[in-house]
Amino acid sequence: MLVQGNGQSNGKIILIGEHSVVYGEPAIAFPFGGTQVNATVQQAEKNFLTSRYYVGYLQNAPEQLQSIKQLAHKLQTDLHTPHFELDINSTIPAARGMGSSAAVAVAITRAFFSWSEQELTQKKLLSFVNFAEKIAHGNPSGIDAAATSGEEPIFFERKQEVTTFPMNIDAYLLVADTGILGQTREAVQSVAQRLHTFHDETFSAIQELGILTDQAKEAIIANQPEVLGELMIKAHKRLKSLTVSNKLLDAFIQFSLENGALGAKLTGGGRGGCFLALTKTKEQAEILAQQLQERGIKETWIQGLGVYQYA
Repeated sequence: MLVQGNGQSNGKIILIGEHSVVYGEPAIAFPFGGTQVNATVQQAEKNFLTSRYYVGYLQNAPEQLQSIKQLAHKLQTDLHTPHFELDINSTIPAARGMGSSAAVAVAITRAFFSWSEQELTQKKLLSFVNFAEKIAHGNPSGIDAAATSGEEPIFFERKQEVTTFPMNIDAYLLVADTGILGQTREAVQSVAQRLHTFHDETFSAIQELGILTDQAKEAIIANQPEVLGELMIKAHKRLKSLTVSNKLLDAFIQFSLENGALGAKLTGGGRGGCFLALTKTKEQAEILAQQLQERGIKETWIQGLGVYQYA
């Protein structure tokens, strides 16, 4: 066993297909290197956690950290490790649709396997991460686990093998954090309730999101940023009909469209969190980012999609 185990992961961005992916429709996501998690684990007299939300004995961790607490105990049991001190350092804003909980689970799992010097396959990694995600979100699609543990853009369908494809479109993606916590579990439950109460209307919206995702993949491969922008606008309207947006997101998205964005939509669980705006040039993205920050957006990141680099 090593003196210390280390694990890393990225944040993630869902470009299109959130919520409908829970019901078997496809989604497009990619690892987001602008935000990261680093976890370290080493032997201690008693299980101890250091994080931005809580520092203390793991058994006394608050309810919001139950997924971390249970994952760490499961890893300790399955890998037969001694008592430990776990240190988590994350630059991913929590509850913003950027895969924070999944990324933390990826980093923790990698750290424990590193520490115990045991082989960690991708399948095994995802099983531990999905265990934690079920505690955090109830009925996760698995897309966060796949995107935060990989290095390439993915085309994801639940219970299907994850496939990658080139993100090669001459456009820039602005990711903007509203500063408001998203409500993934509540939003997922709301869609499930709507599917039960207004089945035909809700099922139709979910299917349409799947079709829009297929079309978005084609637009990316064909380097059609204007088409992708229109698809993003349509996707947000469908998400809005599923009640997973809110007035703040809608207002910022409308502002983005009125100020040069080719398309804009929420990303992740919704009801807060982050949204995306697609622009033709980096300069347009930078100008829009400044305008949004003047109107209360907490933080922005810009990603060049044509060369798949972080700007």
